[in-house]
Amino acid sequence: MSASGVLSFTQQGWEQVLAKVKRAVVYLDATCVECLHWGCGSTRLLEAVGSPECHLREFEPDAVGGGAKQPKAVFVLSRLLKGRTVEILRDIICRSHFQYCVVVTAVSHAVHLTANHVPAAAAAEMEGQQPVFEQLEEKLCEWMGNINYTAEVFYAPLLLAPVAPHLALTPAFASLFPLLPQDVHLLNSARPDKRKLGSLGDVDATALTPELLLQIRCLVSGLSSLCEHLGVREECFAVGSLSRVIAADLANYAPAKNRRKTAAGRASVIFVDRTLDLTGAVGHHGDNLVEKIISALPQLPGHTNDVMVNMIELTSLQTEEENYNVVAPGCLAQSNDTTAKALWEALLNTKHKEAVMEVRRHLVEAASRENLPIKMSMGRVTPGQLMSYIQLFKNNLKALMNHCGLLQLGLATAQTLKHPQTAKWDNFLAFERLLLQSIGESAMSVVLNQLLPMIKPVTQRTNEDYSPEELLILLIYIYSVTEELTADKDLGEAEEKVKKALARVFCEESELSPLLQKITDCDSSINLTFHKSKIATDELFTSLRDIAGARSLMKQFKSVYVPGNHTHQVSRPHPSDHPLLILFVVGGVTVSEAKMVKDLVASLKPGTQVIVLSTRLLKPLNIPELLFATDRLHPDLGF
Repeated sequence: MSASGVLSFTQQGWEQVLAKVKRAVVYLDATCVECLHWGCGSTRLLEAVGSPECHLREFEPDAVGGGAKQPKAVFVLSRLLKGRTVEILRDIICRSHFQYCVVVTAVSHAVHLTANHVPAAAAAEMEGQQPVFEQLEEKLCEWMGNINYTAEVFYAPLLLAPVAPHLALTPAFASLFPLLPQDVHLLNSARPDKRKLGSLGDVDATALTPELLLQIRCLVSGLSSLCEHLGVREECFAVGSLSRVIAADLANYAPAKNRRKTAAGRASVIFVDRTLDLTGAVGHHGDNLVEKIISALPQLPGHTNDVMVNMIELTSLQTEEENYNVVAPGCLAQSNDTTAKALWEALLNTKHKEAVMEVRRHLVEAASRENLPIKMSMGRVTPGQLMSYIQLFKNNLKALMNHCGLLQLGLATAQTLKHPQTAKWDNFLAFERLLLQSIGESAMSVVLNQLLPMIKPVTQRTNEDYSPEELLILLIYIYSVTEELTADKDLGEAEEKVKKALARVFCEESELSPLLQKITDCDSSINLTFHKSKIATDELFTSLRDIAGARSLMKQFKSVYVPGNHTHQVSRPHPSDHPLLILFVVGGVTVSEAKMVKDLVASLKPGTQVIVLSTRLLKPLNIPELLFATDRLHPDLGF
């Protein structure tokens, strides 16, 4: 019953998969790939497959089928086995020569019954039976072309991507984000015959869309499996409207009731809505190297929590951009490299300055062990210094293989230190501190007027100026750190000036980023008129006002900022004295916040184990992407 239980829970789930994949073609969806990536790595899967003739493939409509010499397939899926997912399964199997198919789903049979509208009473009577899975097994044999072929369908709890012993993420729920007041109007419009919801405080499970409710049930089912693995009877608490619905669903989850009766341990599970404090997510006050790495380096394709590390410096190729895609990228997750994993955990738990020194120390020690001609240097760590150490490994294949994980983390550090975004990090921090001082002393209209000169069109911007996306990050910071706003003439005029300035900047962009395309509902700047852009900024400010009022329904923890002091994160309730605390942040968490929670619990409640869970690892740009998403109430569940 400890933080290490997160890793054993994840590995136990994957062991069930690995036991089935020998000499198979293995199809995985992107979410399961990400969980595997952090949990035990693709190397383990390839070793378990054990045949050069077999392949790993992405589960997608155009996936290549199995050939005549590939009679066995294993499908590892994060989704419900329903609708579009089953159609893709059918199409792949029908164009293959499989005689043995295994389907592993990360969604329990109990949730499949809910998705198929089986009443709770009827579902309770089916305990121990799995009719949905059994029916699909029959279909698999039918699609393979012979009812005497072998088909298996089973559930494995492939919920978590364990980033560290104290921190794990749920890639399947990366888009899950708390509701905003504007969502109440949408919910009301979908229930014309029912009592109108007055505010987010009135939202309960009956008010949510069927898709969102089913998404929550999928999450609750996975968390229940985690509690079962940890051997605990959980007590659920919530801070925030969507968290309250999730906590209630876990507390009342029927399949968990028998488990709780026999559980020896106790745990407190606290759900917290991210929207109650967006300041911590978009701010730059976290003095952590990993936060800078995930903000500076490009995202690893198909992943939400890892980045691409350019490995070309370790090859003989010219370091020109056209060669970047020739070499496979490195990454941060090093699940099978003990030394690299130890360094990664050190980076998560130390401040920036100590972290870069730790990277240097590991590189120096590795080079010394390989008898490479290293020149020692002390003092400040520079990207050039790190690169000089890394390049010592360049022409030594044995040394490269022995320290591949360490070199990926070293390259990630060097590339981040010399990235323009890292230089801008301090500019953000300085401006945020200035904003805090202004918010403490001046009206909101004054703060917005300070921001106005910084809103510049692309033709007037230098590298030091803020892009439209970065301006949105600053606006979210401003509105999140303030308490509920009182409308007045000055504020209305200041907001209108900022809206018009932003609308002009959007229109004059030479190319719209994916975020601006989403906000303006326009795929090209050529088609973006000022009128359309101004409508988008009006809607944007509606969301910003919602952020400012996010804590208005709370009796405690109304403020994340004390004038004259530094910023504070949302305070955590003190639910009980259970020996295990699981904190689940709905909507994402930063590395600094996870460390803060771990350290805070260690100092205030020594002996209490803490596990921080969240939907995703956050960088500042993620927040506008999540905040201005249009599918919050109608998530895509794959059917």
